[in-house]
Amino acid sequence: MRPVARSRLRLAAGVCYYRLKRYGEWLLGGKRFSREKQSVPLPHLHVRHQTPLLRRLKDVDMWMQHNKIINLRLAAERLDGVIVRPGETFSYWRLIGKPTRRKGYVEGMLLSHGRVLAGVGGGLCQLSNLLYWMTLHTPLTVTERHRHGYDVFPDADRTQPFGSGATCFYNYLDLQIANRTRQSFQVRVFLTDTHLVGEWRAEFPPTRRYDVYEKDHAITPAIWGGYERTNVLRRRVYTLDGEWLDDEFIAENRAMMMYEPLLSSHQSR
Repeated sequence: MRPVARSRLRLAAGVCYYRLKRYGEWLLGGKRFSREKQSVPLPHLHVRHQTPLLRRLKDVDMWMQHNKIINLRLAAERLDGVIVRPGETFSYWRLIGKPTRRKGYVEGMLLSHGRVLAGVGGGLCQLSNLLYWMTLHTPLTVTERHRHGYDVFPDADRTQPFGSGATCFYNYLDLQIANRTRQSFQVRVFLTDTHLVGEWRAEFPPTRRYDVYEKDHAITPAIWGGYERTNVLRRRVYTLDGEWLDDEFIAENRAMMMYEPLLSSHQSR
């Protein structure tokens, strides 16, 4: 995992190539993507989760966080109410579209190669993180998810396992979720004054309960200097009565740490 330095030209060419490739997959890949929206919520709640809109992070100006709220509100409006029928695939970027100034997006916090930058549409990873975490608590299937390659901030106030998010970058770092069940699901996302809130709802009530956990967590010195952080995410599956059914592999995570591993929590704020 030694960091690789690439020129701006090399990076721009790579972005262009992968974006064109993604457009081709959307058009010719043979998947049925979800498009329909419905204002009336489906009757049964399967999972609900929320994350705070504002967090004080070391070396991050709060104006980026406030601008992030503008971007999240615009993106949430594109996703709220989307129906994912059996056999369809939910694509994060196909539904949201490219975040541009013309659409009202503003500069917010972006993470690029372990650095905090300002960029138009910044902050939308909070939404993809939320959707990924919720989906792990449903029978829906994540078919594309990209892990964060850098662990930028210490674990102060972290309530979920390391590596339980999904990074996004238009349009080739996508989050795709397939509905391989026999019922339709609906995503609901909206903002309150303090939180980003999401739900997965469905036609029928849930029959399973999911417990996501990590194992084999390790922080190890890297040959190139610095530290690497790794773990494995798994989930236990239970009936609603608590009977154990399965223990499933979710993902393996590996990230370069951008802070000292023994950094105290108050230094991250």
